[in-house]
Amino acid sequence: MSSNAEHSIVNCGYVRTMAAYNAEMNERLYMAASRLDDTMRRADRGAFWRSIHGTFNHLLWADQIWMSRFDNWEKPTKPSGSELFAEFPELWKARREADAAISVWAYRIDAAWLDSDLTWFSGAAGREITMAKGLLVAHFFNHQTHHRGQAHALLTAAGEKTGDMDMFLIPEVVAAALAG
Repeated sequence: MSSNAEHSIVNCGYVRTMAAYNAEMNERLYMAASRLDDTMRRADRGAFWRSIHGTFNHLLWADQIWMSRFDNWEKPTKPSGSELFAEFPELWKARREADAAISVWAYRIDAAWLDSDLTWFSGAAGREITMAKGLLVAHFFNHQTHHRGQAHALLTAAGEKTGDMDMFLIPEVVAAALAG
């Protein structure tokens, strides 16, 4: 699949805005989760990744996989669904480090990078895939939003509040969008 700038679905401003949104939302979710005890964070609540802790581990794992393709990060050594970090403080520290690195990456890429293709072997599809990086970056951020929504629901059901999740109401995200 060959990409074309006229058909690009994302631009650098989008990537930077979403990186800022990603970091802020993760911080809000982890802050809410920190007010729960470990038993509550690990309780099987019927979500796809079972618990708040499991969902957080999956999100970090998936971000590491995509960033290994986008920015040569080291791939996770454990398979999807594995617990990357058993202890919540270490998981939160790794999440913050990943979000900071994603933000740095977001300011390094350019339109030419977004308009180029990426070829990789997809374990999920069981085959090699070639696709426009811009589309894959949209998937990357959409995947984060999808699972953060699950984590938000789990936290809300556990009685915690995360604060506003609407992008346009978050000053840090608006500032990143305006800076483009």
